[in-house]
Amino acid sequence: MLHEPAVKQEKDNASDWKSKLGIKLFWLYCVIYMGFVGIAVFATELMKTPVLAGANLAIVYGLALIVFAIVLGLIYNHLCTKKEDEMNKKEEAA
Repeated sequence: MLHEPAVKQEKDNASDWKSKLGIKLFWLYCVIYMGFVGIAVFATELMKTPVLAGANLAIVYGLALIVFAIVLGLIYNHLCTKKEDEMNKKEEAA
């Protein structure tokens, strides 16, 4: 018995562009995360420093990484949707 997808899949004209953007955002996140790991490994005392409302740098930086990941996801979604719409309009015009 063959099971077909529930939704018809169409060609994704922006696939290459989205892949490149995703990789760039991934490396951006990696650089920021490496800063966190670098501080944790090489400047452990710095992580104990109170930064915001009594919370130390480790807590603030860690939560900032989580929020940053969510923001990057939202940015990625917005830019990809915009690019898909743009490329689909070009294809319809042609």
